Amino acid sequence: MGCKGPKSLIGVRNENTFLDLTVQQIEHLNKTYNTDVPLVLMNSFNTDEDTKKILQKYSHCRVKIYTFNQSRYPRINKESLLPVAKDVSYSGENTEAWYPPGHGDIYASFYNSGLLDIFIGEGKEYIFVSNIDNLGATVDLYILNHLMNPPNGKPCEFVMEVTNKTRADVKGGTLTQYEGKLRLVEIAQVPKAHVDEFKSVSKFKIFNTNNLWISLAAVKRLQEKNAIDMEIIVNPKTLDGGLNVIQLETAVGAAIKSFENSLGINVPRSRFLPVKTTSDLLLVMSNLYSLNAGSLTMSEKREFPTVPLVKLGSSFTKVQDYLRRFESIPDMLELDHLTVSGDVTFGKHVSLKGTVIIIANHGDRIDIPPGAVLENKIVSGNLRILDH
Repeated sequence: MGCKGPKSLIGVRNENTFLDLTVQQIEHLNKTYNTDVPLVLMNSFNTDEDTKKILQKYSHCRVKIYTFNQSRYPRINKESLLPVAKDVSYSGENTEAWYPPGHGDIYASFYNSGLLDIFIGEGKEYIFVSNIDNLGATVDLYILNHLMNPPNGKPCEFVMEVTNKTRADVKGGTLTQYEGKLRLVEIAQVPKAHVDEFKSVSKFKIFNTNNLWISLAAVKRLQEKNAIDMEIIVNPKTLDGGLNVIQLETAVGAAIKSFENSLGINVPRSRFLPVKTTSDLLLVMSNLYSLNAGSLTMSEKREFPTVPLVKLGSSFTKVQDYLRRFESIPDMLELDHLTVSGDVTFGKHVSLKGTVIIIANHGDRIDIPPGAVLENKIVSGNLRILDH
C-alpha cells in the first residue's frame, strides 16, 4: 500500500502531492534494500505548524520523517537600514518583519537542531539535499556508489549535480573554478554589464540543479570551526504596505568552496524537474510522464527526450484558475511549444502537437472544443462554445 497524504494540497499526479511522491520514493528505497533512510524537512517558521499537521498522515509509512526550522532573520528597512521589527515576537504587526534567510541556512540550522549529531551517531555518512518541488530529485545509487568508492581514493565531501543549460534555464547558477576551488555563481551576483554573458548558453553550458550530496562529518567539522563561507545575496522586497526592505540570504550550493574534493557531476535533464509555476505543473500532470514508486519518468511514447516549452499567461497563474481552465489535461506527447494568453479554456481530450499558440485578446474568449487536435496552429480572436 502506498503512502497518501492530504488531498487539500495540489495534486501533482493522480492526486499525489509533492510530499506524497517524496515519501513514496523513500519508502520504495527502504523496502527494496531493507534499509532505513529517513526524510528530513527544513521548514521556516511560516510553514512549521502546517507541516506538522500534514505529517500525521504518514505515520503508517516505512519512512522516519524529521523536521527542523530555519533561522528567523529581521527584515531591514531599505531607507533607515534598521530592523523593521519592533520586538522579537513574530505575530500581529510584526508578522512581516521576519524572514527565513534562504536555503544556505541549512548548515547552521541542521547542526543546531541536533539532528546532524544523531545521524552521525547512527553511522550515516552523507545527506542528499534537494528542493521539494524538484520532482526529478531521486536517490541515485550510481552517485552514492561514486561517493563511497572514490576513484582516486580521496573522499569527496560535496557533490553538486549540474545539467546542460537550455534557453529556459538562463538564470540558473553555474559552476566556475577559482583559486583551485569550485565556486557557485548566481545571477544575483553578476554585474549588470555581464548579465547577458552569464545567460549565454554557449559560454556557460551547465547550471546548478540544487541536488547536493554532502558529507555529514564535513558539515560538523566546518560548522564547529565557523568555516562555511557563503556569499551574501541582497534580496530587495516590497512589503504589502509598500515598505521597501532588504533581505540578506545565502544559497546552499555556495558553500561548495568550503569543502574538500568538491565535485560537479553532469546529470541527465530528467533529474531536474521543478514545479514552480502552473506551466511546470501542466507538464508533470500530462501524459508526458508516468509515475512509478513516487518517481516521474518521461513516457517512452515521446520520440525525443526534451521537455516542451510551455508558457501559460496570467489567467493561469493561480492554481484554482489553472485547474478551472482545463476539463482534462491535453495530450502533449508530440508537443514542442505551447503559448497561451488571455481568457482560454480547454475541453476534454484535446491533443496538442508541434508549436501551438493560442491568444485571446482583451475582451475575447477562446474555448478549445473537446477532442480538438491542434498541430502547428495559431488560434486567435474569439471562439465561444455555448451549451444548448
